[in-house]
Amino acid sequence: MSKATTGLMNDHDAILSALDLFTTILDTYSNEHIVDPEDLFDFLEFLSEFADKCHHGKEERLLFPAMIAAGVPDRGGPIGVMMAEHIQGRGYIHTMLESLEEPEDLSRFEKAGRAYIELLRMHIQKENNVLFPMADKAISPEILESMNSAFEEYITKVIAQSRLAELQTQLKALKLKYLH
Repeated sequence: MSKATTGLMNDHDAILSALDLFTTILDTYSNEHIVDPEDLFDFLEFLSEFADKCHHGKEERLLFPAMIAAGVPDRGGPIGVMMAEHIQGRGYIHTMLESLEEPEDLSRFEKAGRAYIELLRMHIQKENNVLFPMADKAISPEILESMNSAFEEYITKVIAQSRLAELQTQLKALKLKYLH
């Protein structure tokens, strides 16, 4: 695997760990019907900013265009499927945010959250096992090498390092609270 796709897989590891936490939070709500809506907002910030804006942004703005330029079709193939799933995931996040406007009934949040978890787990598996190996074969080693630097530049443009650290701190606090 190239440094670029390895970096994306490292993002996936962080996201999968967060999804394990999210499952625990949803299970806590389901069993006890008690969860702090602020915790849910914090978690959605992580999903929106890290998983979507940072990680999916790197794929959509850098990896996918490089794959298309290397001859991988953007419609009807894996890139089209991944894009559709990114959009579907954003829809689940939107539904979860909307449902927090009525926090006395979080069943809509829970349903969208569980669908999001299932979607992302399958999505990550497809990217790790199909899309990223395809990218490593299709894109020249020189472009893959420069892509790793481009990923770092992209992250710096879309989210400040201090905000990234804040999100990681929020996630650690949620883990301490829910994974006891």
